[in-house]
Amino acid sequence: MDPELEAFIPLLPRTDLTDPVTARQILAELASSRPAPDTSGLQIEDLTVPADPGVPVRIYRPHQAQGAVIWLRGGGFVFGDLETEHPWASRIAAGSGAVVISVDYRRSPEHPFPAALDDAYAVLTWAHEHAAELGVDPHRIAVGGHSAGAGISAAVALRARDQQGPPIRFQLLNEPGLDDRQETWSQRNFTDTPWHDRDRISLMWRHYLGSRQATPYAAPARATDLSGLPPAYISAAEFDPLRDENIDYAVRLMRAGVPVELHQWPGTFHGSQAITSAEVSQRQSAALVGALRRALAA
Repeated sequence: MDPELEAFIPLLPRTDLTDPVTARQILAELASSRPAPDTSGLQIEDLTVPADPGVPVRIYRPHQAQGAVIWLRGGGFVFGDLETEHPWASRIAAGSGAVVISVDYRRSPEHPFPAALDDAYAVLTWAHEHAAELGVDPHRIAVGGHSAGAGISAAVALRARDQQGPPIRFQLLNEPGLDDRQETWSQRNFTDTPWHDRDRISLMWRHYLGSRQATPYAAPARATDLSGLPPAYISAAEFDPLRDENIDYAVRLMRAGVPVELHQWPGTFHGSQAITSAEVSQRQSAALVGALRRALAA
């Protein structure tokens, strides 16, 4: 474990996925106690994307943005909202120069699959139709997210390909949750890792799937054909049950002819990038926004 990260492990909040409402309150209080991000270089607007039901979004516009990213928060499909995601979205917009459309997709278990995917896809479609109003090139729109949000992003890319939907320039997948089967070495052996462990992920998937069977649109690792998907950046943490499914998905994309940039960050654990004072976290964030900036460049 990276020593800068290891020092923070005793301070990580304990949340119980069997009680989502209380866990959400704990994380919201933690997020509100952190210093506000510097948004002086951004125009920020809240609105609701027309859909059934409407999808709340927060749009971050840097000066002279060329492209946009549909950004989907982490939180195990259960936690988070526009406020808790505000620091992440602000940093991505400021660092990449892209318009960031942060999506407040519906949360499980109250709204199981495919609610979150439907919300994300509706925002992608809206962004393409309103690219001129957003001030971006409709051919420079990416999808991206962290953890559960990255998994949803990968599913959006699959759905857009299969349904001949809006073109997606790039997939920005930071520690994505991709496979409900939990059969990889890291899923079987990382049973007590910080923040994310095998049992917590099992419950996360039960909340998300509800009574439905998993499909590739719920768990993208189940897709048998990955050809024709957008180029991808995939980031994996070393001490993360999701690590091996991240690496496996990257390799499968490469074998399907999809350009992929893959990073496996030694000494990190799932979500440790939120410890922004650590040098490795700063390198992770710089690589993430740099990949997005390059992908959306002219």
